[in-house]
Amino acid sequence: MDVKTSFLYGPMKEEVYVNQPYGFVDPYHPDKVYRLKKALYGLKQAPRAWYDELSNYLISKGFSKGSIDPTLFITKHGEDILIVQIYVDDIIFGFTNPKLSKQFEKLMHNKFEMSMMGELKFSLGIQIHQSPRGIFINQAKYTQEILVKHGMTVRYTKSIGRFIGLSLKLVEY
Repeated sequence: MDVKTSFLYGPMKEEVYVNQPYGFVDPYHPDKVYRLKKALYGLKQAPRAWYDELSNYLISKGFSKGSIDPTLFITKHGEDILIVQIYVDDIIFGFTNPKLSKQFEKLMHNKFEMSMMGELKFSLGIQIHQSPRGIFINQAKYTQEILVKHGMTVRYTKSIGRFIGLSLKLVEY
């Protein structure tokens, strides 16, 4: 899920004043400033205001905030569980029952303008592959970018033969 204009949802907890934006200057009062009621992109308070707004909303809907990670929210419905992870304006969630997914989508769309991104395939530099055999993660894309950056994309290989009688042993420390 991606929240559209997320930073514009959070109410300001402190007084912040801004100049009138270019193109919207009141010709009768050009020197007046505006007091913000809601956060704007670019304000240092905007990310926190958004997080507080979202956090309070989820808690009001029965979610518990993680004690170690305050961006993790959990709710249980009988034997089923819904886990929600927040990263700025991106929301990743997992569930044990597909019905919880639809309920969560509806819950979020009731309050915020959002777009669904589909099944999670990439997040925070990690590629994710989900299959019946399990969930597999890797950083192949990142690794490739590092190889390109350092000019190491050409493969140099050389056979070193086989050492007869060589036996490798695992040593545990």
